[in-house]
Amino acid sequence: MSLLTIMPSGKTIEAAEGQTLLELILAAGESIPHKCDGNAKCGSCHIFVQSGRKSLSKISPLENEKLDSIVGVSSKSRLACQTRIAGAEDISVELLGFASGF
Repeated sequence: MSLLTIMPSGKTIEAAEGQTLLELILAAGESIPHKCDGNAKCGSCHIFVQSGRKSLSKISPLENEKLDSIVGVSSKSRLACQTRIAGAEDISVELLGFASGF
């Protein structure tokens, strides 16, 4: 089991393998846009993974395609709805202050 730290609030939640970052962020009581209900169609749940990338699922072609269409994407970018816990290393993510998708 990993620990997920959500910035900028600093909230921490236990993360089990298979859960999405979107599920965990919402379970921690954080507000994050998710207009398409987790289908990688809107990009509104764009986040930055600050640490622990090795404990996350690989970027799928669908996620990569959507990230390519978003302004402000970096090597730390992921869609919270598509990113699953896949290891035991602790993870830190940064919620963006704006909805970056369409």
